[in-house]
Amino acid sequence: MVEYISQFLVDSGLTPLILTRGYAGGDEVKMLERHLRGGPVKIGVGANRAATAALFLDKYGCVDSSSLRSFFDLHERAQVWTISEKIGCIILDDGMQHWSLSRDLEIVMLNGLNPWGNGHLMPHGPLREPLLALERADVAVVHHVDLITKQSLRDIENMIQGFKKSIPIFYSKMVPKYLFDVKNARSHVALEALRCASVLCVSAIGSADAFVKSIEMTGAHYVDRLDFSDHHLFEAEVTNSIAILHVLFPICFTAKKLFLLNQIGFHQYHNDKCRMLKL
Repeated sequence: MVEYISQFLVDSGLTPLILTRGYAGGDEVKMLERHLRGGPVKIGVGANRAATAALFLDKYGCVDSSSLRSFFDLHERAQVWTISEKIGCIILDDGMQHWSLSRDLEIVMLNGLNPWGNGHLMPHGPLREPLLALERADVAVVHHVDLITKQSLRDIENMIQGFKKSIPIFYSKMVPKYLFDVKNARSHVALEALRCASVLCVSAIGSADAFVKSIEMTGAHYVDRLDFSDHHLFEAEVTNSIAILHVLFPICFTAKKLFLLNQIGFHQYHNDKCRMLKL
């Protein structure tokens, strides 16, 4: 979503600055850098996001807020904008709980497969804030709507609107695009390579269900899974075991882990059965 919003802003003629803490050796940061390479998007990493933002604003300057309205006039978006290096918008990656920074717009994203967890806050459950926090959200996005029933989606909508009736709700789904080699992130391998194959899905993300289901929908004959916790730091012992497995049958990783796997030398085991999935 951060990548999508960043590209939308660039298409609108604005240079965005993404602020992130940079968890787990920077796996998400490296993924964003890889996907946004060559564009005007800037990425600031640091626990103190206000200080990080200040450094970038001092270096590049910022767009006058009074001129921003024209950027979002849908009739004018067809024009070709000359993008300035000045920062026009700041995106906080995973920033709803970052109270030290004020914000103009808050977007809450929900996993449609498990939107409320067990109803408890961390560490007793997955919620980072009570559901009452929905009252201050400006936009809600429900993910994986293609994997849930219409009734489940209505229940989620009713819950959200029970806290804030006027909130706009958007919907998204995970769509596999292609596979690429661990050694070469720019390579493209058609999803047909998985058809009728036995595949092991390896992931270290918050919810792996949608990733696994997306592989199942490619027509793979048999799909198994190896789930690690979000931002898991792969160690050599684990990757050695995975390397042995990928000699036997194809393995799909979530692309988020490409940087960390290469850092610990996983690419040395690479053969044509080990791929990353671009979503």
